[in-house]
Amino acid sequence: MAKRKGRKKEKDEKAVVNVQVLLRCRPFSEDELRSNGPNVVFCNDCQRQVAVSQSIDGKHIDRVFSFDKVFGPFAQQRDLYEQAVFPIVNEVLEGFNCTIFAYGETGTGKTYTMEGECKRKKSGPSGELPPEAGIIPRAAKHIFDTLESQSAEYSVTVTFLELYNEEITDLLAPEEISRVALEEKQRKQLPLMEDGKGGVLVRGLGEEIVTSASEIFTLLERGSAKRSTVEALLNKQSSRSHSIFSITIHTKEATPEGEELIKCGKLNLVDLAGSENISRSGAGEGRAKEAGEINKSLLTLGRVINALVEHLGHIPYRDSKLTWLLRDSLGGRTKTCIIATVSPAVHCLEETLSTLDYAHRAQHIKNKPEVNRKIMKSTLIRNLYGDVERLKAEVYAASEKHGGVYTPKDRYYQWESERKAMTEKMEQMGITLETNQKQLEELQDKYHVQVADLSNKLRATEMNLCASVSELVYYQRELTSLIARFYVDQKENAEIKSHHVEEKRISDSNKKELKELKDYVKSEEELIKDGKSAVTHTFTFFCTFVGASMVAVSMFASASSRLKCGHMSLPVFIWSFLGVVGVANLMFIMLDMYAAFKRQSRVKVNAIVDRAFTCSSNFSEVKIFRAWKEMHTFARRFPEIACLIPVVIFIVLFVTVILLCDSMLQDSCIKT
Repeated sequence: MAKRKGRKKEKDEKAVVNVQVLLRCRPFSEDELRSNGPNVVFCNDCQRQVAVSQSIDGKHIDRVFSFDKVFGPFAQQRDLYEQAVFPIVNEVLEGFNCTIFAYGETGTGKTYTMEGECKRKKSGPSGELPPEAGIIPRAAKHIFDTLESQSAEYSVTVTFLELYNEEITDLLAPEEISRVALEEKQRKQLPLMEDGKGGVLVRGLGEEIVTSASEIFTLLERGSAKRSTVEALLNKQSSRSHSIFSITIHTKEATPEGEELIKCGKLNLVDLAGSENISRSGAGEGRAKEAGEINKSLLTLGRVINALVEHLGHIPYRDSKLTWLLRDSLGGRTKTCIIATVSPAVHCLEETLSTLDYAHRAQHIKNKPEVNRKIMKSTLIRNLYGDVERLKAEVYAASEKHGGVYTPKDRYYQWESERKAMTEKMEQMGITLETNQKQLEELQDKYHVQVADLSNKLRATEMNLCASVSELVYYQRELTSLIARFYVDQKENAEIKSHHVEEKRISDSNKKELKELKDYVKSEEELIKDGKSAVTHTFTFFCTFVGASMVAVSMFASASSRLKCGHMSLPVFIWSFLGVVGVANLMFIMLDMYAAFKRQSRVKVNAIVDRAFTCSSNFSEVKIFRAWKEMHTFARRFPEIACLIPVVIFIVLFVTVILLCDSMLQDSCIKT
């Protein structure tokens, strides 16, 4: 038992669904475009959000609302129907009761959304609907297209009522009754009562049986023409009443046992009167009361929504006939969809925020939709017979109360012919009206195509502008970076240039030094060559001198032994000859040094002197050679005089040797 209760509770929780709320924002009107006012409503269809942003009297308004679906100013009637209403109509065909009603400020497009500007394009090849067709004509065509594609039998009935100043009127009542009521400046008021099944019943509301979508279009046009409308500042043709257009569908099904069942589904299409600010709408004294009644019923609707959202114990359905009629659609067994309509203009900001608040709260209302119980065909026929008998009784009671009227046959035929003539005239006027309407439709189609084209171009231009701005910012950054890099490169180039100049200067200096070095190497090679020549001559002279001395000594010894103190004419001759040879060598060295001095400079001469003294000092450590070293400084300072020093020295040595030899010979002779 507990498990069964748990399953039942889980089933009930699964059946609970939230009221679906859609938001539709109309485009700017021609007057609003001329006034060039700001846009305060921004729709994001993808994220299903609506943002309201505006600053008024130093106060900034910035609010965001989320809904089940959002349709912006450029949304088409077909888009709204296919995305939101199409699934609901399919559920009606499955046996559910569904309600769709439009809510919003006057002039925001509620009637346009529900009915559209044209109900049907009669000249279409397959009865296709124009782009401006609203939810009601599209739903009618959808229903009959689906039913005709099925093989089951069906029956479709339509009702159309108006709620004006808390009074209910049948908009599909016969023309004769409506004409009499209008002449009497009153309408037949229909009472509202419970049906005994938890629902609401409008007593005396007539049902029209329809067999095609075109019949529904005709009934919709006929009923809409009777609705109470008035020209206001906010809307040139403002509906001053609430209307409910209901389509009931009965479909026959057969059970496996062969028993026939009837499936019933009902679609309620509600067009609420527009809420308005009396001071802004330009309502006069007579219309102020009317606007007050409209706002009162809408306020009651708002209280019902708040009570349902806050789960209060008492829901004030009976405070208004509107909420009483919508009782099953708000918190009941019906699947409900609310279409909230708003204006993007700044002068409608207050009513726009109010509509958005109500619509946002209505999302939290929970309904428990149930499929209508299928009844047997015999039971339905029995109920229909009961309804027929009841209607007969009501007609009989009405005729007894007001009395019957007898019309002669001739007059009846006369009236009938007049009626036919009037009908033909009306049909002719209808044809003319249809022609004008077609022209208007074509102009409207062209207008909408141009608007759509311009809108697409505007979007493309805006996207290109954004892309161009992004590219401009990017190139500006790149230009700034390139300028900075240019300055850095320019600075580096200046440094490189200065470094290059310095390197060139250093290179020129190195080239000059290299040239001087080459000249120095060349001069060194010549010095080495000259030094070698000087050393060679010096060494030759020295060897000649030593050899001559040794030969002189040997000859002197030989002569002394042979001549025995004879005359020394032969040695003297020999030493004289050797002395001449030595002097010649010294002169050759002196000439060589002088030639070097003439060719180059004193540097070479000094170098030759240095090498001569250095080479001479390596032969012996005799004091005379050491004296030559001491004379080195003097020779570097006076190279011309230094060239004569070797000659003088050798002459002195030569004379000294001769004198010594002569004295030795004389001594030798004396001893002998």
